[in-house]
Amino acid sequence: SSRANAENKRGRTQRNISGTFAKFVAAKRVLKSPSDATPIWHCCDKTFSDPTSIHKHVSNVHTNEIHQLTTMTQDLMLRHAEGDVSVPEDLRDSLSNDTSMWIPNTCHLSEKELVIGSGEVLLYYCYCQIKDPKIIYDWQIELCSKLHLTGKVRVATEGINGTVGGTKVATSLYIKAMLSHPIFTVMQPEDFKISEGGAECFSELKVGVYKEIVPMGVDPDTISYRLAGTHLDPAEFHKEVQSVLEDGSSNSDTILLDCRNFYESKIGQFKNCLAPDIRKFSYFPDYVDKNLDLFRNKKVLMYCTGGIRCERGSAYLRSKDVCKEVYQLKGGIHKYLEQFPEGFFRGKLFVFDERYTISFNNDVISDCRYCGVAWDQYQLCSTDFCCQLVLSCHSCRQKGFTACCSVCQAKTQMPSYGRAHREECECTDSRPRIPKDIL
Repeated sequence: SSRANAENKRGRTQRNISGTFAKFVAAKRVLKSPSDATPIWHCCDKTFSDPTSIHKHVSNVHTNEIHQLTTMTQDLMLRHAEGDVSVPEDLRDSLSNDTSMWIPNTCHLSEKELVIGSGEVLLYYCYCQIKDPKIIYDWQIELCSKLHLTGKVRVATEGINGTVGGTKVATSLYIKAMLSHPIFTVMQPEDFKISEGGAECFSELKVGVYKEIVPMGVDPDTISYRLAGTHLDPAEFHKEVQSVLEDGSSNSDTILLDCRNFYESKIGQFKNCLAPDIRKFSYFPDYVDKNLDLFRNKKVLMYCTGGIRCERGSAYLRSKDVCKEVYQLKGGIHKYLEQFPEGFFRGKLFVFDERYTISFNNDVISDCRYCGVAWDQYQLCSTDFCCQLVLSCHSCRQKGFTACCSVCQAKTQMPSYGRAHREECECTDSRPRIPKDIL
């Protein structure tokens, strides 16, 4: 609503003011003497010996300056991000190199509070224009490092896509920093999906600049997220799925399309969905091309984990001009399960970190590949040469069945001879790269 947007804007401005205030105070700080490292602050021909006194002084005397500096900096950041050449070169260089303005002040926290304590994992994305992704790359490295966050962040000219883990203190500061940054003004607090976890869910922090923030393999300038389908919030999507299930007709004009990978949909999916047997999202465009007749004159309801793959996937599907309508689940399965844990999505939600899955209901819809018992806990194939995920129950693993196929199972008995590369196995070789589906 307009009222909520206004409140979020005020909150963002207030956070930016706090950042400018902290930077203003820091600029007044000096050492007491070359031989004494005790900090003091000089301002308005006065000397302040403790943080409280300088904070009170700046609040009482320099409020208007703080507001003016905040407004000016926000304007310059936005113009610089959009490639406005009217921004003076020296200021452009300053804005490019100075990421500190958008780093939260943690002086009131100990390192222990940022590292130890209950944790969580954030999942988010934002499509927006970023003229120079390297600026955001540098900022994310500094921001995540300061907050002791691990995870993966992809930056591109089309936006940002990230999942990070850490303590709740750290993730809260991360969200505030993201919402305060003028480039990401379109973001709202609810755009962050939150689940139990922490920094231990990732082996390290990986930040990179890419062509796409989700790798579909199609140039964003050719198929833009701006062509995406109509967004349905979880309640609207739930109602649509309910109508499809109640209809129960094999001739339904609606397709419930899972645009994730096969190993994701295998352990959790919406009832009566079409789940393509594809290994990578970069195969999705070819899947659509090979199955155009499947979607002709159909109403398509798309979903994925957090919503980002649907943005580009629905745009690609709409570009083929065969569907009657294309809709997508806003916030993805993650947001749907927050609202409908016992809804029409059953099983586990696959996540791309060391947890592999998160659970909102108790259903197990997959089974052990060796004995057939109900099982949905993935582990990596035990051979050094394979990166496939395996569903092998405790009993079968104790018997030595820890590989994804008979070929890999045999390799576990063979020496590696120092080979560090990974090779595809029988599982991949026997699966058509792009399947042809029928309803």
